[in-house]
Order: sequence, then structure tokens, then C-alpha cells
Amino acid sequence: MSIINYSAANRLLVAARGHPYERDAFATLFESLEDFAWSLVEQPLAADLLTPALCERVNACVFYDMPGVDFTHGAAPVPPEPAFQEAFLAMLEAGMGCVFMHHSIAAWPAWPRYAEIVGGRFHYRPATLRGQDWPDSGYRHKVDHEISVLLEHPVTEGLPERFRMTDELYLCPVFEDDVIPLLGSDYPFKDENFYSASLAVAGEMYSREGWRHPAGSHLVGWVKRFGNSPIVYIQGGDDPEAYANPQFQRLVHNAVRWVAGPEAHAWAREAP
Repeated sequence: MSIINYSAANRLLVAARGHPYERDAFATLFESLEDFAWSLVEQPLAADLLTPALCERVNACVFYDMPGVDFTHGAAPVPPEPAFQEAFLAMLEAGMGCVFMHHSIAAWPAWPRYAEIVGGRFHYRPATLRGQDWPDSGYRHKVDHEISVLLEHPVTEGLPERFRMTDELYLCPVFEDDVIPLLGSDYPFKDENFYSASLAVAGEMYSREGWRHPAGSHLVGWVKRFGNSPIVYIQGGDDPEAYANPQFQRLVHNAVRWVAGPEAHAWAREAP
């Protein structure tokens, strides 16, 4: 697996880890991003790099990680150290372009600000978010669904108006009023179509017994800003089948190029 393309003009940091993933297959997403030299760094080491100084070394970050989640049944989520919070927020004020993928929406559940950065949160256990009590979130693997492009945008450039993917989907809170929708799924985001994350942590995979969740957002991709940073979230990307989807590859490449570019940075600085 080629981890770094030293000849490219732009530089990308990919922070990974969370649930298990196939590294070689995941790497193919970025090996074809020929205009970027990219480095894959897994957590917890990646956390040490996420400071304002990183803006002088890389043009963008992709987050495919899930720090702060303790999968020990009954254990509380782990909050980030205050020094990490300060450094991460300062990095966003400095204007780091960020692409959050798939399970990264579950990261740092004990840090409320992180959900505001990403645009929502996946809960492995019942939690409070923006003053509202939420049950644990839902997941569903291998969903064959149709994705519609909701907005002409550099991130969706070159995508057909509709395309199909087979991928994992989430039923979780999304801050629809605070994001600019890019992609929507035709799959019904209702609890009868998903399984309980908390039951899965307890060893009961693919169970929804006694579990209920409010109907969720159909959004599976959006843009927003935080500080001076352009932000993209893409819900897809669970496994090699998803990585290999040509439309998904185009989407990820578009997102990286956009958050790294001057247009996105100007938009992030000027947005209200």
C-alpha cells in the first residue's frame, strides 16, 4: 500500500481508526487522488498532530476516526483533554479544511462542541445533545439506496443527479438548520429500518428489541463552516464495496479538493 505520494503539490492528512476497516482497500480512495501527497495516521497518534501548526504543513484533513468512544459495555464516553480541545479549535480558527467521513460523526461524544463542528452526532449510548435527550443511534449495513444530488456545488461536481450505493447508513441527530445539504438518500430513516447501536455494543448485533428512535434526516452529505474552516461531512464509506464505488470516489476527491482550495477558504471566512 502506497501511503505517501511525495511528488504531489498538495498535502493531505488522513486520520483514521474507529470500528475495524480494511486499510488497503481504504487507501485506494486516496491513491487515485494524484494531485495530493497524503499520509495515513491512526489515532491516538493523529490527535497530537491536530494543531494550528498543521495548517503550515498540509492543505486539508480527512477524518475517518472515532476517538472518545469506549466500547466497554456500560462505560461512559471519554472527553478529550482540554489541551486537545484548545489546539483543535485553534486549528479550525486558522482555517484547516476538513472532510469528515462515515463513523467520524460518532467521535468525541463527551465534547458537545465536536457535534457542532461536524453537524450532528451518532450515539452509541443514550445521550443529551443541545439540551434534548436522545436514545442510542441506529445503524444498518449493506443498504442499497439511491442518493440524489440536492445542490450544484464543487463537492458534487461531475456526479449524476442520482446514483446508487450499497453502504451502511445511520439514524442519528443531524443539525439540518445549520448545514448546507448536498446529498439525500431515498432510504426511509425510521427506527424499524435500523438496529440499536447500544445493543450492538452489548453483543446483540442486528437487534432493535425495546429500542425506539425518532425519525431521522435523509441527508447523507453536507457542507458547513466552523471558525474559518470549510467543513464537509459524507456519511458513506463503511467498507471496500463503498470505497470502490466510482461516484463515491469522485465525491471524496471533490470534497478534499474543495476544502483545500482558496474558494472554500474565502467562503468559510466570509460566511455569517
